Amino acid sequence: MAEPLALWHADHVVFARLLDLFETQIVAFHAGERPNYELMTDIVDYLQQYGDRFHHPREEAAFNCLVERDPAMRLPVNRLLQEHRVIARAGEEVLGLLREIADDVMTERAAVEAAADTYLVYYRHHLSTEEAKVMPRAKERLTVEDWAAAGEAVHDIHDPLAGVDFDGRYRELRKFIALHPSRKREA
Repeated sequence: MAEPLALWHADHVVFARLLDLFETQIVAFHAGERPNYELMTDIVDYLQQYGDRFHHPREEAAFNCLVERDPAMRLPVNRLLQEHRVIARAGEEVLGLLREIADDVMTERAAVEAAADTYLVYYRHHLSTEEAKVMPRAKERLTVEDWAAAGEAVHDIHDPLAGVDFDGRYRELRKFIALHPSRKREA
């Protein structure tokens, strides 16, 4: 069944684009320039609100079905599940540091850079692994019933960045994305 995989991939493309935008701000920060902290905060907040709360639980339901159908996938899936936890914690750390900066709290530059780099490395590796190793296997092995079960794992999924009724707190992020075309990078 291609539709759930297409949605999964579409999310990954958006996530990769947001990580690219985040990285441009970290590069500016590293160079001693003043990055757009509001944009950085919005990116991480969105990735937590949508990615960690809706996208990852839906994936985890599909992962469970995949392991049942293909026990050889247990180790790669367990690694991905651990990465979900690491990504969530790294996101919390980055978001906390960005909020400190917004509140004019003295924040160590090296701590911000290290937290941001950890977040970027783990998230990008995670997306790449899912795209290259898990999604092709899921396409081969999962049934219509498996995909339905994965889809039902999380109810009321609404991407707060998408559609005409998007969440207003991401207005600036949407505007920034529209003004800065993608570098044609896929997840």
